[in-house]
Order: sequence, then C-alpha cells, then structure tokens
Amino acid sequence: MSKYQYIKQSAYEANMQLPKLNLVLFTFGNVSAADHDLGVFAIKPSGVPYEYLSPEKMVIVDFDGNTIEGDLRPSSDTKTHAVLYKHWSDINGIVHTHSTYATAWAQSQRCIPIFGTTHADYLTVDVPCAPPMNDEMIQGNYEYQTGFQIMDHFEKKGLDHKEVEMVLVGNHAPFSWGKSAEKAVYNSAVLEAVAHMAYLTEQINPQAKRLQDSLIKKHFERKHGPDSYYGQ
Repeated sequence: MSKYQYIKQSAYEANMQLPKLNLVLFTFGNVSAADHDLGVFAIKPSGVPYEYLSPEKMVIVDFDGNTIEGDLRPSSDTKTHAVLYKHWSDINGIVHTHSTYATAWAQSQRCIPIFGTTHADYLTVDVPCAPPMNDEMIQGNYEYQTGFQIMDHFEKKGLDHKEVEMVLVGNHAPFSWGKSAEKAVYNSAVLEAVAHMAYLTEQINPQAKRLQDSLIKKHFERKHGPDSYYGQ
C-alpha cells in the first residue's frame, strides 16, 4: 500500500462531496488533501468526471507542483494549491469550485457583505474578494500566480487565513481551505450558502444594512469564542 494512501482516500472522499452538495457541475472543481510532514498533497486528476474517480486515481504532488505519484495529470489548479500549502503550513485541505452564487459574486468583483447571523456564525468580516489578476501575471504562470493573488490580498487587508478560510478571486471563482479536506469542503458549502443568502437579501432590499457589530460578535463567539456554548 502506498504511504500516501490515507491522503488519497481523504482527497477522494472530499471530492465526492462536491457534486452531492451541488457545488460543482461536470468537472468544475477540485479538492486536495495535504500531509505537511511528507511535503505532498493528493489532488483530483484533471478533467475526470466524478463518477469515474477512485482513491487510486488521486495524484500525489509536492509543494512545488511536481507530480510524485500517479498516472494521470493533476488538476489544472494544482499550482495554486501548491503555493498555498507551501506558505500556509497549518492548512491540510483546499477546495476550488465554480459554485453558482459564490462565483457570481466573484465575477461581480464584490466582497460578500455580512448581512446576517448565519454569516456571523463563521466570519466576523465580509467574505473577501481579491482583485482580478493583472495582465503580466495572467500571461505568466497563471495558476501559480493565483496562489499569490490570494495571499497578497490577505496580507494587504490584514486578514488571517486561520480565521477567514475562504476567498473569492475576482472574475474567477471561490477557494476555501481548512485543517482537513473535509473541513475545506464544509467551508466551501458554507460560502455558497452565504453567497446565495446575500444575493437574495440585496434583491429583496437593495439598501439592506450590514449586521450590527454586537450581533456579529455574539454569533461568532458563541461558536468560536473562549466561552462558546453552541453544540455538545
């Protein structure tokens, strides 16, 4: 058995959740699962329909984007995953989708406003939207530069990737991450739900106001604060 079997299994199971959660159409998405001790991650092969996936078809790649094990080409977004893993050593799962509502906000080049308590259960800020990539970066190593596009935006805005585990890439689509591939998928589903709710909110009331600070603090801290009391 391959020493990478468990991350292959993790990546496979996480990828199979994307169509179940209606986060992907056809092959529009990918999940990876990393092992920082081994310096590698497992990722979906490029362009393979989800119904044909298996743990054995996951491709093992190092944090420089080189294929270490596997007969298939890795996802076209592999270098973005590699950059994020190389620089953010505390994440072990990354998801990229083109889910409808999150992608619509990305295409609109807009952050998702924190309108309600559902959003505040997970974030204390708007979902960030990184600006579109400039021409020089696009014409260079595009997928590699996408990773830096995300990281540079977080640095510029003073955001902590351990607290804000999701981003929109302007004119492109969403990425999410977490301590595991499973958690990254969870965050991707939350992002799509929040994006959908925010879209509907603006349709119902174009002048809708952001959630007041006291409610943001209350809802986030009851789940994540030192005195959290949500759940068992």
